[in-house]
Amino acid sequence: MAPFNLAPLAGTLGYDLVFLLIGVGFGAALEVSGFGDSRKLAAQFYLREMTVLKVMFTAIVVAAVLIFLSSALGLLDFSRVWVNPTYLAPGIVGGLIMGVGFIVGGFCPGTSLVAASTLKLDGVFFVLGVFGGVYAFGETVSSFEPFFQSTFLGRFTVPDWLGLPYGVVVVLLVLMALVMFWGAEIAEAYFGAGKSWKDIPLIPHSRARIAGAGALIVLAILTAVLGQPTVDDRWGWIASEGDRQLGEREIFVDPAEVVDLKKDMTLRVNVLDVRSEADFNRFHLAGARRIDLGDARDPAFVRSLLGAGDNTIVFVMSTGESVATQAWKDLKAQGVLNLYVIAGGINGWLDRYPPSPCVAQKLPGNAGGDSLGWRFVVAVGDRSPSAHPDLARKEYVASCPLAADGNGTAEAPAHDGEHGAAPAYTKRVKLQKKTVTKGGCG
Repeated sequence: MAPFNLAPLAGTLGYDLVFLLIGVGFGAALEVSGFGDSRKLAAQFYLREMTVLKVMFTAIVVAAVLIFLSSALGLLDFSRVWVNPTYLAPGIVGGLIMGVGFIVGGFCPGTSLVAASTLKLDGVFFVLGVFGGVYAFGETVSSFEPFFQSTFLGRFTVPDWLGLPYGVVVVLLVLMALVMFWGAEIAEAYFGAGKSWKDIPLIPHSRARIAGAGALIVLAILTAVLGQPTVDDRWGWIASEGDRQLGEREIFVDPAEVVDLKKDMTLRVNVLDVRSEADFNRFHLAGARRIDLGDARDPAFVRSLLGAGDNTIVFVMSTGESVATQAWKDLKAQGVLNLYVIAGGINGWLDRYPPSPCVAQKLPGNAGGDSLGWRFVVAVGDRSPSAHPDLARKEYVASCPLAADGNGTAEAPAHDGEHGAAPAYTKRVKLQKKTVTKGGCG
């Protein structure tokens, strides 16, 4: 299923040839379209030559229809397609700066390379200016980095913004593009060719254009009717590999490994606790976030996980393993990387890092599983050494939140002070990184 993983080819001649051919093809398409001529590019701002708008929006709408139709047919997993993260305010300012540069220089960075490759002097000088601008930006970005990193929205798309299905947005995009093409034709005739309004046909005479527009509309409507794959559909695509990982327990991580990873300052460890609010308040890991099972299918929540950095590891846990495993399946199907289940759930955690008897006692004869194997005397949340086994030996947390004297809490050392050396375990976590292959005119 697309997108295809070309990483195994890295370092080979075939790998280099694939990207060379893509680059040559893209550059050739721009040159044939006239994008190597700064006069043609600048003329669009005067409404005399609208080639840039027509070519770029044709590429956008055709790509959108093919991508989401392929996704609807199960040929493409869109969750694996790289979408640039959105930094709204910096993006707006950067777009305005680039627009001014486009008007003044007659090129955008991509088209300037096309012009330079055909030895056009204006293209060569624009490329030199691009290099100078990149250098100046790199040397000064630290002075405005808070703004540069502001208004982060992660993987944020137009359907997310409008709250509409992808297929509906594709139909609206095609209709918008066709209206723009129609307006561009009229603008070119009036401002470019100098025709009077009465001599400009309102309906295009080209049968090829009408047929192309009709085909796009039909395919866009088909995309909307089919709809995008459900979470269950996505799990079906990876069920074979996912079931193998579950059967061989590759994704079940010992609590001791979680503790060691939380001590690593280069990593960000997220723990998602799929239990009821009452159970969560009774006891939970320090820094854990409670979610409902349905949240694992909530697009907004999943989007926040997809936008996490490559150094983020997500652990799911429940009382036992079954609920956490279902959440793992849902999140895995939607493309969340570095995703694992804490082995044994809360029962396994407490068996590994037992709380003080004044907080909870293990129920005799209870093997754990999906029922809580401990009886809590008091709800402690994360105010127990069992919730903080990653703390350094010299640090302390409350052992008995309700002291016998009623005056404050008794203090006891954190777990690696109480229980000595860390327990042995088999390492399961293998950090995966997103492979980004992207490009474009800008």
